[in-house]
Amino acid sequence: MQGENMRKAAILVEALPYIQKFNRKIIVVKYGGSAMLDEQLKDNVIKDVVLLKLVGFKPIIVHGGGKDISKWVSRAGMEPRFVNGLRVTDAATMEIAEMVLNRVNKGLVQKVEALGVHAVGLSGKDGGMLKVTKKLSAGQHIGFVGEIESVDPKIITDLLEKDFLPIICPIGVDGEYNTYNINADDAACAIAKAVKAEKLAFLTDTEGLYRNFEDKDSLIRQITVEDAQALIDSGELTGGMLPKLQNCVDALNAGVNRVHILDGRILHSLLLEIFTNEGIGSAIIK
Repeated sequence: MQGENMRKAAILVEALPYIQKFNRKIIVVKYGGSAMLDEQLKDNVIKDVVLLKLVGFKPIIVHGGGKDISKWVSRAGMEPRFVNGLRVTDAATMEIAEMVLNRVNKGLVQKVEALGVHAVGLSGKDGGMLKVTKKLSAGQHIGFVGEIESVDPKIITDLLEKDFLPIICPIGVDGEYNTYNINADDAACAIAKAVKAEKLAFLTDTEGLYRNFEDKDSLIRQITVEDAQALIDSGELTGGMLPKLQNCVDALNAGVNRVHILDGRILHSLLLEIFTNEGIGSAIIK
């Protein structure tokens, strides 16, 4: 029993300098992938974010919900369609996506509130937060999919100052106030830049950033923003990691100090990356 208590004390001591360093700093957590589908993982992600708040961070959650949207589109008798990895979103699909994302959003609010922290669920429509233009995929029209044009962070900063935890789903409007679905990675990066976040953390379904995804020994634990851009330009990266890494580089160049790519399937991966010396995923740094 004494040994177990000493181990717990050692963990707290190891975490102390990180708690001191990031006290009152903003961290944006992009929440998606398998961690949203498994209830145990979902509960633990929310516990992690609540703990970050209670030890002095100012966390913001930006979440997706793509798998839930596909499920409800299929239940409505429609066939989910994708072009170059982007969902083709006609008016009917957009209506379903907005309903599903708001349902997911309020479910996360409920989980945070149950842990004794006040949260507010938002979409990019609230306070004119996310303004978009129509996004094309390799020149093809894919419907109501938005490219973020601007972010007005006022409603977010107001909530942080009032000690609320903002939880944001990626829906925005264009200049004529039409509703658009936004890639959640894009939304998280744009929001992190707008609020000048200290950290941006992506919870994904991979262990981190690989130089070659087929070679599990090529996991990159830490990389500078310059080397990350060189890796992008080299053409070595393929698939979904390429736009994610470009988002990370853009966020760092816009003022975010550190970006983490974490495996959301690992319990408490967020805490392990932020509060331990070894970390657990990949970090892109200035």
